[in-house]
Amino acid sequence: MAEPLLDIAEVAHRSGLAPSALRFYEKKGLIASAGRNGLRRTYVPDVLDRLTLITCARGAGLSVAEIGRFLAAQPSDAALRTRMAAKASSLDEQLGRLTRLRDSLRHAAVCDHDPIVGCPDFKRAIGNVPAPASGEPTL
Repeated sequence: MAEPLLDIAEVAHRSGLAPSALRFYEKKGLIASAGRNGLRRTYVPDVLDRLTLITCARGAGLSVAEIGRFLAAQPSDAALRTRMAAKASSLDEQLGRLTRLRDSLRHAAVCDHDPIVGCPDFKRAIGNVPAPASGEPTL
């Protein structure tokens, strides 16, 4: 038995996206409606998984066009694979910066150095100065 279709309001509620975003993604070809129930678009439940992927990719900085190319990718698309690898490397760099920022903010939350941004441990966490060499005292 086929799963019941979800109307646009239910998909919007479950995905956390506005109905206008769903219509936009449909217009761009990222999702497809299964039909209509009166004037309301309906979707197969699997659209929620696709929207999770789209939302994640958008949060990572991919454009709608990049997501569209990715969703339509075939294993033989070498150029797209190269672009995906480059984007993965870029995300690795971004993750490194965000991790350093997170670590520095956690340190700053408990640091009593005056000023906090002058603290050697804070600077090390943010990546401004190298860690002390082995045997060197920490301030």
